[in-house]
Amino acid sequence: MSEEETEEEAEPAVELGEGTDIEGAPVARVAARLTWPQERSRIVEKEGEARIRTPHGARILGNVLEETDTTYFDTRQSFVEAVKDVVGHGPVETDEEQSELP
Repeated sequence: MSEEETEEEAEPAVELGEGTDIEGAPVARVAARLTWPQERSRIVEKEGEARIRTPHGARILGNVLEETDTTYFDTRQSFVEAVKDVVGHGPVETDEEQSELP
């Protein structure tokens, strides 16, 4: 392998912008840390304090799960959908977008 190829591999494929950080982790990232199936109570024990991104700002996962009717998640997808049903679907607002609101 030449030195040129090594340098190309070291550079990121997508250049990241200079924008503000978004608070919280994507719910899919939290879901990926767990094994499935899971009971809601076990998820709260393991990841309940995690802050997740929502369209209206970061929220504590344990608080979001309290608002669901589901007590047992058989798949990662069912968990993610239940969380999104509570917090909403859509893009996550940045600090800049929130400050532009009336």
